Amino acid sequence: MTIQSQPDTATRTADPDEPLLTIENLEVTFRTRDAAVHAVRGVDLTVHAGQTLAVIGESGSGKTVTSRAVLGLLPRTATVRGSIRLGERQMVGLGEKELRRCLGREVGMIFQDPARSLNPTMRIGNQLTEAIRVHLPMSRRQARERAVELLAMVRLPAPARRFHEYPHQLSGGMRQRVMIAIALACQPRLLIADEATTALDVTTQAQIMDLLLDLQQRFAMGLVLISHDMGLAASYADQIAVMYAGRVVERAPTRQMIAHVRMPYTRALLDATPRLERPPHATLPVISGRPPDLRVVDPGCAFAPRCSRSQDRCRQERPVLAEREPRHEWACFFPCGDELPGEDER
Repeated sequence: MTIQSQPDTATRTADPDEPLLTIENLEVTFRTRDAAVHAVRGVDLTVHAGQTLAVIGESGSGKTVTSRAVLGLLPRTATVRGSIRLGERQMVGLGEKELRRCLGREVGMIFQDPARSLNPTMRIGNQLTEAIRVHLPMSRRQARERAVELLAMVRLPAPARRFHEYPHQLSGGMRQRVMIAIALACQPRLLIADEATTALDVTTQAQIMDLLLDLQQRFAMGLVLISHDMGLAASYADQIAVMYAGRVVERAPTRQMIAHVRMPYTRALLDATPRLERPPHATLPVISGRPPDLRVVDPGCAFAPRCSRSQDRCRQERPVLAEREPRHEWACFFPCGDELPGEDER
């Protein structure tokens, strides 16, 4: 991974009001044989202690790449530009040893598929104690006691017995609880959950989300939810940032965004959410067309080919993300709720 960091000239002092995570003008490009893939294009995000930020978008929108850039988990083919600050620490350009010390203690991550994230050849307890002893000065016995406490904290039944079991002996929901326990082993200040509930049934999904929010309040953590589910974000997040084609296209506090959607892409994601009031066997609304090719940088709005509100200007000029209403930002020339040119003459 090639990294180009912005110069860090400002000296900062600890301030409880300062954000835990500050991402500024983040760009991530992957080198391929054919062309460069511009996966993230100038993203700005901020997360405070105790706040839940949901980053929403389709597959390929750049949300997971953004989260992995925070943890330095991108492959060598990636080039990272911009600034990622975790508290006072600049993560872009951080050396491998410093990065290892930071991960786990400062920031933890829950990956999408616990079946692939957990080592199938190691017992649950060994995977937990390994994460603990890497960062904390504990004996084997102390680490074991801490691991059982963590398994109990994430509400895993019979934690002392589960400590000796293998991942294949647990259900999907149980494996996800183990992943949460590993991520929280050193009580990080920031927790990133990358599609942490996607593979779970609705009941287990609600249990996992309630657990995450309970642990967040207990430890005053910042929480970043990476998801494609607007319904999940509307239920649990304090703020939503919607990504499309590597850019944030709308950002606002959750209630404000749901009540006053302005970006047509956000509207399409909301409309595609299953609803109980819809007639049985009704066709689920979908977003027509395909996501853009990230190897190509078009001059206009990336969503224009799929947008029912697009005009000539959208295809010729890219709208900039800006605060157009108090605490509400969007990148659209013809947002939802505004009349389109010529509509008043119909």
